[in-house]
Amino acid sequence: MRNKRIIFSGGGTGGHIYPAISIANELILNDKNLEILFIGANNKMEMKIVPEHGFDILGLWISGYDRKNFLKNILLPFKILVSFFQSIFIIKNFKPQLVIGTGGYASGPILYVANLLKTPSLIQEQNSYPGITNRILSKKVNKICVSYENLDRFFPKEKIIKTGNPVRQNILKCNDSFEKAINYFKLDSNKRIMLVIGGSLGSKEINKAIYSIKDYLKFINLQVIWQCGRLYYDYYNKKIKEDYIKLYDYIENIDYAYSACDFIISRAGASSVSELSIVGKPVIFIPSPNVAENHQLKNAKEIVRHDAAILVEEDEINILKSKINDLNSSSLLRNKLSSNIKRLSEPDATKKIVNEINKLLAQ
Repeated sequence: MRNKRIIFSGGGTGGHIYPAISIANELILNDKNLEILFIGANNKMEMKIVPEHGFDILGLWISGYDRKNFLKNILLPFKILVSFFQSIFIIKNFKPQLVIGTGGYASGPILYVANLLKTPSLIQEQNSYPGITNRILSKKVNKICVSYENLDRFFPKEKIIKTGNPVRQNILKCNDSFEKAINYFKLDSNKRIMLVIGGSLGSKEINKAIYSIKDYLKFINLQVIWQCGRLYYDYYNKKIKEDYIKLYDYIENIDYAYSACDFIISRAGASSVSELSIVGKPVIFIPSPNVAENHQLKNAKEIVRHDAAILVEEDEINILKSKINDLNSSSLLRNKLSSNIKRLSEPDATKKIVNEINKLLAQ
């Protein structure tokens, strides 16, 4: 009997890639003979990350619409056409029983072709405000797994299943390793700890804001684990000499960082929001304004609507100092935010999505 085959497509950001990898890993746990192929965009981060996790990937000659430089879009129609024919070739040769899209422009051509060729398909939407690719595809796919309520504004209601977003397995048990985490970062367990994560590349505005108040952080007796990002690490590594600040370009053992800290400053990408809900620590969200359709701000507002986090927008980042002081000085506030964000978590999201996948495969 021929092994079942599944194509995953999505990329451009970690928020599209890691959910797909989490789902794929869970599927492999259930069926070792399952064959999985990833489809990404040439020269994007998925072409490096996916093979590192043990999966094969093929790249399409596709790119997104560049809102800042119109001239870069001249080849876009031709790229879409070429990606369309590449997708036909891939599906005809791999012959998948199911195609899964996790967002990003790479998923557009392959899911569109899957629908033309009558191959069952599913999309997993991470954000509270879907991107245009998933909104277009939603009319044709069989099922849509979502993390937020009220997405029938964008998707056919009868196709929506609320599952939550998949998270990395180590996040689910991160709060069990406090002592190991404290030793890993060489911190004092008797002092409060703030974690700052501005994305793998880093955030210029968050970094500037943290650096500008570093003396104040010492004054209020805070220790800081600070992921400043690969773009900014060399610059800040030369400037930061304080031993109460642990500076990193990228934190590989993010579960240790989550375990060690008392509260967190973070961007509001969908994967980050889902992870932080499971971690259950108080959060100050500073959404990136430089993302499609400002979806990070919409994600953060949805959490704040449940009184489960603090929102600071980049254009008002000067209030960050006072918000840090509020969290640091009030155990009542910390406990309230922690309790409320934990209620929003979906720790079984990956299993729920795999269950929906198996239903489609059984048809």
